[in-house]
Amino acid sequence: MKNNWWKFLAVAFVFYSIIGGLLFEVPVRAILNETIRNLYFHVPMWFAMIIVFCMSVFYSVKYLRTGHEYDDLKAIEYANVGVIFGCLGLITGMLWAQFTWGEWWSNDPKQNSAAIAMLIYLAYLVLRNSIDEEQKRARIGAIYNIFAFPVMIVLLFVLPRMTDSLHPGNGGNPGFNSYDLDSRMRMVFYPACAGWIMLGLWIAQIRFRMRKLENDILHQ
Repeated sequence: MKNNWWKFLAVAFVFYSIIGGLLFEVPVRAILNETIRNLYFHVPMWFAMIIVFCMSVFYSVKYLRTGHEYDDLKAIEYANVGVIFGCLGLITGMLWAQFTWGEWWSNDPKQNSAAIAMLIYLAYLVLRNSIDEEQKRARIGAIYNIFAFPVMIVLLFVLPRMTDSLHPGNGGNPGFNSYDLDSRMRMVFYPACAGWIMLGLWIAQIRFRMRKLENDILHQ
């Protein structure tokens, strides 16, 4: 129980951010209006995705160093959860775009880059499932995963800044600052980021335990 305190905190933060995100007062901003509430959901999804993918890369590197099977299982399960959060980030972003930009998908550089990043990680999952031999699958998957992460960072944070973009913080378009993200929003935004990140790590741990049990049963 003592080691599970952060799980209770994760649940508390997520519930608090959902309630606060829907009910608490937000500043009135042109164009955004009430859609600014999506900041509590859209951005934390991407933060959680990046942290979870970081953990996946960490265990891929660790597997290449140790060859331990469980490190490979952790790498794939963290990647699975990262893809889930990435898809949630895309969906919440499309919803926000519909009400602020006027269409679900406007081929904005940030949208396109995010979609390509998700395709790269989906290809990683397909690659692993296409190789039958366990050690070969683990090695190739680990190498692919290690290279996929920096490519994702470039797609999400570098390329969109080099061209015109409607997305805040890219292509000369200013991001959220102290004027937009006031103290009322910070009281919800920061717990939301922490809660979804911890929830993502928790889900990945649960998936790893399930995969480990399945793997142990198959090798009995």
